[in-house]
Amino acid sequence: MHETIRHYAVICTTGVLLAVLSLWCWFGKDADFSESERRTLAQLPEFSRKTVFSGSFMSDFEGYAADQFPQRDSFRALQSFAKLGVFRQADMNGLYVQDGYLAQQQYPLSQPMLDHAAERFQWIYDNYLADSNSHICFSIVPDKHYFLSKESGRLSLSYEQLVEEMCSKTEYMQYIDIFPYLEISDYYRTDTHWRQECIVDIAQSLAMGMGTRISAEYETQELSVPFYGVYTGQLALPVQPDVLYYQTNPMLEGCTVTSYNTGAAKPAAMYDMDKAQSRDPYEMFLGGADALLTIENPNAVTNKELILFRDSFGSSLAPYLAEGYQKITMVDIRYIQPEMLGYFIEFEGQDVLFLYSTLILNNSLGLR
Repeated sequence: MHETIRHYAVICTTGVLLAVLSLWCWFGKDADFSESERRTLAQLPEFSRKTVFSGSFMSDFEGYAADQFPQRDSFRALQSFAKLGVFRQADMNGLYVQDGYLAQQQYPLSQPMLDHAAERFQWIYDNYLADSNSHICFSIVPDKHYFLSKESGRLSLSYEQLVEEMCSKTEYMQYIDIFPYLEISDYYRTDTHWRQECIVDIAQSLAMGMGTRISAEYETQELSVPFYGVYTGQLALPVQPDVLYYQTNPMLEGCTVTSYNTGAAKPAAMYDMDKAQSRDPYEMFLGGADALLTIENPNAVTNKELILFRDSFGSSLAPYLAEGYQKITMVDIRYIQPEMLGYFIEFEGQDVLFLYSTLILNNSLGLR
């Protein structure tokens, strides 16, 4: 008798749970965006004879159901806690926690991706730089996994081979090695990026390698909002936020930043405080992703110009380099076709720096 009651209780509980979740799914309001994952969520696909018979409706509905599942973030957090905390799984889809740092396993080394990156750089060199009388340099920013992989015992790509391969494919550039100047504490605990207040020596090393100098002093400012980096949402575990600091001084406040997206020249726009309150506060550095922008510094220690081909790591580094250059043109070829650059930039006699992270070089399909 007791066994029968127990079975009925299990069946009834399961039925009620399924009914509640089903009703929640059908009558609840769909979310457009996941704040934790920083991505747009799938919406209910169109139901028609064409989509049903082609199979696209069910394929799209599967993604929609997963994205709009009730309390999705809570279940994701429970899954991460169970796998990493209870069952001691090494990682969660490549994401892991080591010594308080959230990171992603980088493995294996992708030769086709390095080839693609080198091909795009070669195209820029052949079409704009070969006869420009420019000083061309190249530097690579290691990701966090480089510092954590040995201690954690996780698989890792060969960073030495990555550097060697890229240098052999870009022999027309002078390589500036910044690996020895970096350590894990130079990176945010919850995000991919380096901390601006920790990379003054990196900026000085790059400036020296390009034949200029920077030695200004800065005042460190603290952002008033907590900084939850990109890995926080991806891993879905409760973590302490980072504190985001930024550096300023009268020289930086006298610079003018011009974005080719808007055409507006903005004095003292090194830091976009509106973006500091956004989903990704790191975008406060020069306004985040931008295909093409310039920094003009009337108080630079030289009259030199720099063209900086970069990814997002360059956003927080460029303010330091502004001391040594009257003008910096920042180019992100993830958002602009290199074939278009000749309409905006006159390549003649500048310093040129290609600064890219291992995250981009080993996954370079985004480079146009």
